[in-house]
Amino acid sequence: MHTWPNLLSSSPTGPGHPSHRMPEGPELHLASHFVNEACSELVFGGCVEKSPVSRNPEVPFESSAYHISALARGKELRLTLSPLPGAQPPRGPLALVFRFGMTGSFQLVPSDALPPHAHLRFYTAPPGPRLALCFVDIRRFGRWDLGGKWQPGRGPCVLLEYEQFRENVLRNLADKAFDRPICEALLDQRFFNGIGNYLRAEILYRLRIPPFEKARTVLEALQQRRPSPELTLSQKIRAKLQNPDLLELCHSVPKEVVQLGGSWTLGAQSPHPNPRRHSRVGAWESRERGLRPQGPPTPSATVSCRGQVPQEEIQGSTEGS
Repeated sequence: MHTWPNLLSSSPTGPGHPSHRMPEGPELHLASHFVNEACSELVFGGCVEKSPVSRNPEVPFESSAYHISALARGKELRLTLSPLPGAQPPRGPLALVFRFGMTGSFQLVPSDALPPHAHLRFYTAPPGPRLALCFVDIRRFGRWDLGGKWQPGRGPCVLLEYEQFRENVLRNLADKAFDRPICEALLDQRFFNGIGNYLRAEILYRLRIPPFEKARTVLEALQQRRPSPELTLSQKIRAKLQNPDLLELCHSVPKEVVQLGGSWTLGAQSPHPNPRRHSRVGAWESRERGLRPQGPPTPSATVSCRGQVPQEEIQGSTEGS
């Protein structure tokens, strides 16, 4: 019987440490938290810059003042650029969907200290020191698409859309994807959007499922699994928590990873009790009203959310991870 070791070690030097872990659904989810937290009080302005060596599309966006927010779904992350009221030229929001490839990451850095391989750059507006939110990708396998649509063919997110995810798998067990070993089927993003190498290893290890067992054999048994009608609701919940099945672990294990946290920090914070008063947002609003900003901008430090997603992990999709 083939088995794999437990990869979610709590040791700071073990494979469960963020620096050793490939970013899959949980890391993309943490990356979205990073962007939202790091950029929540920043105002960006100007054009979006793309490096000349990147083969990804240009981003035709220019605004004197806009916000950046992020949302993750499976192995994709949507970045939304939203102009502030009064910003010039007048225009609507623009959304981009990122796939991180093997070495993609987001970093927030001083504009005069851009990291190597910063292939897409969003700059903050004055006043205050100029910062850049960068999509950094050493191997250049990462992708971004304009328009904000999730990649066609990807299934529901294992982390955020559990009920739809479970139904999608059990409804499609006749698909030839489930003729393959369970270790291969778990990487098919049409059905397991967000699962990758370390997650599948952890899930199969916990259930003691041989990785080369036929996927359909493993999953068909879940269709017959029904709790006893004699159990109370609390007993049913306890039984499910104590004996989760494979699809339940595809949801709960990523949640554990999110609770472990990510490899990023927000850096220096404003010492003032009202951060909005001294934020770049407040400075932008004051300038628009013709007022002098009431305080210095929030100090900033280089921050990042790094990660790697193996390109080969997506099966049943046309490109990217």
